[in-house]
Amino acid sequence: MNIEKLIKNEILQQEAYFIEDSPCRIKLDANENPYSLSENLQEEMVKSLKAIALNRYPDPGSRELRRRLAVNLEVDEEMLLLGNGSDELIHLLLLAFRSNPAGGIVIPVPTFAMYKIGAINAGHKIIEVPLDRDFDLDINEMITAMSRFDPDLVFLSYPNNPTGNLFDRDKIVEIVSRSRGLVVVDEAYYPFCGTSCLPDLRSWKNLVILRTLSKVGFAAIRLGILVAQPPIVRELNKVRLPYNVNALTQEVGSFFLEHESVFHDQVLKVIDNRQMLFEALKGLEGITPYRSDANFILFSCTSEKNRIYSELLSRGIMIKNFSSSGPLGLCLRVTVGREEENKEFLRVLREILHQ
Repeated sequence: MNIEKLIKNEILQQEAYFIEDSPCRIKLDANENPYSLSENLQEEMVKSLKAIALNRYPDPGSRELRRRLAVNLEVDEEMLLLGNGSDELIHLLLLAFRSNPAGGIVIPVPTFAMYKIGAINAGHKIIEVPLDRDFDLDINEMITAMSRFDPDLVFLSYPNNPTGNLFDRDKIVEIVSRSRGLVVVDEAYYPFCGTSCLPDLRSWKNLVILRTLSKVGFAAIRLGILVAQPPIVRELNKVRLPYNVNALTQEVGSFFLEHESVFHDQVLKVIDNRQMLFEALKGLEGITPYRSDANFILFSCTSEKNRIYSELLSRGIMIKNFSSSGPLGLCLRVTVGREEENKEFLRVLREILHQ
């Protein structure tokens, strides 16, 4: 049997998504919350998890968690769909929407890789629109692409990953108002900027909001949140697999809502550390950091960025590297860590730059 004859061409032409798995003492590559739960909160969580009947299937619709999230987000329960991380919700959107040979899915680039990967896997054509020199939306090119291809879906990361900036809100308004299809605004990094399109859901019927708990302290449990008009949610539920959010994740999601103030305090620490890290990077010769509204900082290197990345990794510090081609060809990305982690990263980076 030749397995390649049985696999779709779109799959054969891809490489599996690669995640660096090197041992490190300081992990600053995946935009995670650097702070652990206190011992008291860990004990409280363990107590609640012990009550779960692991021999039973979870609530197939995550009803109790959806009820609590609806109150927290001030939306109707019928507007919520939960997933195994935002990645699953992105996949559901791409799976539910037709593959239009004359159109496609519009994404600005560079942006979150899963939009493109998911679209290719679902058989969609990708229309990539480069961001401008400031990593903002090139609104003229976006509108041109939308007019030409009439996309069913437009994905916007807000703040954008990997550049870290918030797009001009007026440009998002224009895109949503001109779009015949859905505009998906991915607010994974909302906690670090406080700016959201969620209040606009009532007036923008074609708007979809994505949120996640991955960036505020629960990357391990994989909980994604989709908010949209009830008719959109009803159709997406038809392609959502039953029991897609496990019982442990549902319980931890409720735990997060009960203790949200703890995680908000951690977010404030990250924001303070982000500013200190940015100012320190700005003072290094050959390094140009870009202002960020997320929990990471993108920075460009005048030269030898692959050497800088490798040297950091050899000394136990992992950050994010990018392909040497394209707009991020000279860039690296560092997650904002705890104060002591940031200081050690900067100390080692200075040593490398002075070699």
